Amino acid sequence: MAVDIEYLKQWAGRSETVQDVLHAKPLVLFSAMLDRQDSPPKAGDEIPPFWHGLYFLTATRQSELGADGHPPRGGFLPPVPLPRRMFAGAQVDFVRPLHVEQAVERRSTILGVSQKQGRSGEMVFLQLQHEISDAAGVCVVETQDIVYREDPGSATANAQAAPTIKPSATAPQGHLLRGVSPAPTFPAMEALWSRTIVPDPVLLFRYSALTFIGHRIHYDYPYTTEVEGYPGLVVHGPLQATLLLDLLRRELPQCMPQRFVFRAVNPLFCTGAFRVCGAPSGEGQYSLWIEDQLGNITMQATAQVTIAEKISP
Repeated sequence: MAVDIEYLKQWAGRSETVQDVLHAKPLVLFSAMLDRQDSPPKAGDEIPPFWHGLYFLTATRQSELGADGHPPRGGFLPPVPLPRRMFAGAQVDFVRPLHVEQAVERRSTILGVSQKQGRSGEMVFLQLQHEISDAAGVCVVETQDIVYREDPGSATANAQAAPTIKPSATAPQGHLLRGVSPAPTFPAMEALWSRTIVPDPVLLFRYSALTFIGHRIHYDYPYTTEVEGYPGLVVHGPLQATLLLDLLRRELPQCMPQRFVFRAVNPLFCTGAFRVCGAPSGEGQYSLWIEDQLGNITMQATAQVTIAEKISP
């Protein structure tokens, strides 16, 4: 499929601003989805890091959705003609905490659009930055990498889903989505912490509902396997990233993330249990990764944190 990359590059620099209020109810529902036992949030409480994805949801009309469940191309985002769209990864800087019932705004800016030839054909990479601010200034800066690619057909999709990385081998030095910002890398290591999760369609459906994601590969099994050619439902990239930070919060409740960088390495399918893993990698730094049921790494991340001192009563 021909891509007029010079036309698409005209979208670079465009921005839009939207407002929202960080109500408590989505946090209650998200906590339940993550199988946590958090206390009910109160006005003024800090919102857990990376949970801002529950807000600023785009209310696309049902009649405007594409066959894959995605919103239409064009408008703020460039009208990339390639049919497949994937979330490749992001860098998130937590400048100041967000708080429950706070009024905030998000300014989104397209930083750049580029084109490359991948093993499945043409690929277009979009870098998108979100700045979330309250009345005092910027609180969170999230820079996302999004990739668009051609429809590879069922055979190629299944080939791409085949195991490629083993934790016993050398550490992953790259990722399937060439052209985005470099993936965080770390030497092969044993997990200090791990949590085994058995995904099911209900988990993926609840995440899609809470974030208003209509992409059918996460909840529509016949579409995912028969049309897109994957072996099972696809676990959302942002959900994997959320589970990585959630592991860190479970093991280090006093940690305060400053920067979180994550990158998709291989697809993760709802076909068996997976492990959420983590280990220290330096002073204030932690390596985090997800392994599927065959031991293949599907997402890798680094987190830079500070540890809040406990206040004596």
